[in-house]
Amino acid sequence: MCIYLSRPDITEREIEAVCAVLRSPNLSLGPKLGEFEQAFAEYVGMKRAVAVNSGTSGLFLCMLAMGIAPGDEVITTPFTFVSSATSIMMAGARPVFVDIDPVSLNIDPAKIESGITEKTKAILPVEVFGNPAGFDTVCEIARKHDLSVIEDSCEALGSTLKGKKAGTFGTMSVFGFYPNKQITTGEGGMILTNDDDLAELCVSLRNQGRGKGIGWLAHERLGYNYRISDINCALGIVQLSRIDEIKAKRRQVAEWYREMLADDDRLIVPAEPADCDMSWFVFVVRLTDGFTVEQRDRILQRMQSRNIQVSNYFPPAHLMPFIAEKYGYNAGDFPVAESASESTIALPFHNHLTKDHLATVCSTLKQLLVE
Repeated sequence: MCIYLSRPDITEREIEAVCAVLRSPNLSLGPKLGEFEQAFAEYVGMKRAVAVNSGTSGLFLCMLAMGIAPGDEVITTPFTFVSSATSIMMAGARPVFVDIDPVSLNIDPAKIESGITEKTKAILPVEVFGNPAGFDTVCEIARKHDLSVIEDSCEALGSTLKGKKAGTFGTMSVFGFYPNKQITTGEGGMILTNDDDLAELCVSLRNQGRGKGIGWLAHERLGYNYRISDINCALGIVQLSRIDEIKAKRRQVAEWYREMLADDDRLIVPAEPADCDMSWFVFVVRLTDGFTVEQRDRILQRMQSRNIQVSNYFPPAHLMPFIAEKYGYNAGDFPVAESASESTIALPFHNHLTKDHLATVCSTLKQLLVE
């Protein structure tokens, strides 16, 4: 038996919704697209939603819509999935990394101002693992310096900070729907904004630069094929309607893990921050300072060999070879992020896990900690 790192939560309702689209003549740019966008905007609490084919595409289109261009700089975190940085690079701008808070693992607001220059145009903070801690402070800093906030909420659907939902902090925000996320469309993403002009520009950019109300072969600007099909949207509509159920299941798994691991002083076990209602994306423990990265890697390998899927969320973005070589980043530039990256173990986390599954995961991990 394999205990999977992640699995989507798909019911007969999702299957029936997808099959209904397949029986229709509208596989793309049909009614399910608008229905999904409207439902998503209403759930998050933003005026406009623009569905695209991935969170990465969504972040890139936000860069273009906000006028981020070559010569500009965007401040972001080195502790994130690489798309947070590459979306900046795709627009021709430079990602300027700022080290992270050692507790939340989000960008450290106290260090942001040290990265601001005359070239800085925006801040791209990430709600790492679904945690929005510190985002209110990030927004205060952005307002002080007249900077835009492009919020990477790809891991945080359903999280709130002081009652304010993830995806509502930035001028624009982006969610992702890969199968390991809280909800999935197979592949997909969603841009959120309260600005109609930004939304309409993204609608055009995702559809190969077509304008509103003009012919299929008329193109107003350079655009991209970042459309999402009605098949994906139908899946997303049902998934979104189940978000409270899905969140509750994931919270239960997180609570079981915490019960089983909280008393182990060799581990730093994630907790829900004060003032947060956290929508759990993954469950990532960290080894304490007594362990080396080589020991962590051996634990990952041995758990994998025992059919327990685990991973190292996240390798530092600034040390990805193509980023380090282009911008001159080096090991030691962001010590908190690097230390966290060398100690993380992402444990199996999804709605199909039972308490017995978790007991196997935790007992195996504890056994390997002493080998």
